[in-house]
Amino acid sequence: MLLETRALSKKYRRGGGVFFYAADRVSLSVSAGETVGLLGKSGSGKSTVGQMIAGLVRPFSGEVCYKGTPLAYPYKGEVRRRIQILFQHPEASFNPVLPLEISMREPYRLMKKNWSKGDILQDLERFGLHEEHLYRTPGELSGGELQRAALSRVLVMEPELIVLDEPTSMLDVISQAQIVRFLMDYQKERGTAYLFITHHRKLAEQVCGRCYEMEEGRLA
Repeated sequence: MLLETRALSKKYRRGGGVFFYAADRVSLSVSAGETVGLLGKSGSGKSTVGQMIAGLVRPFSGEVCYKGTPLAYPYKGEVRRRIQILFQHPEASFNPVLPLEISMREPYRLMKKNWSKGDILQDLERFGLHEEHLYRTPGELSGGELQRAALSRVLVMEPELIVLDEPTSMLDVISQAQIVRFLMDYQKERGTAYLFITHHRKLAEQVCGRCYEMEEGRLA
């Protein structure tokens, strides 16, 4: 078992001081090299679960376990590198005022890898992006271009698990197919596991080996 959640919960306060559970005692698992779906409508809590798994949101209760070991928030060291997230809105991954080249350097620094402009360009070219894209800000790129750059940056970290939070929902049909095809090919090559969060049942059935379904913060 690569990753497991045990009764994972997160609650927030509504107006008037009333609490509600965005995620309520969610227990799921992902094995190495597996694609697991987390299916649900908007507001069902699936993205909250994904963000807790990725270490971006502190759980109210419950545990996230990586290779059998409960994780402490915030993630540090090897775990921070090995569990990554690709967002529905790729612009969330980039500083809006910086050219793409500067943002693409960050994972190399975190990995303490030697890098050159040529390394960054080689990573981007796998996704059909070219040198001229490096000098553009996020606002000067299309949604598909930005999502491909975000995925390239995630893969530099050599993750064992990627939380894919609606990674294609904001893209046109051609870009959707390109992203999904690359993810499947990459998984065959590297054995990376995916938690594929989506509201699209047909897509989940196509790419996932098995699925969990969420309704109002709970697994159905």
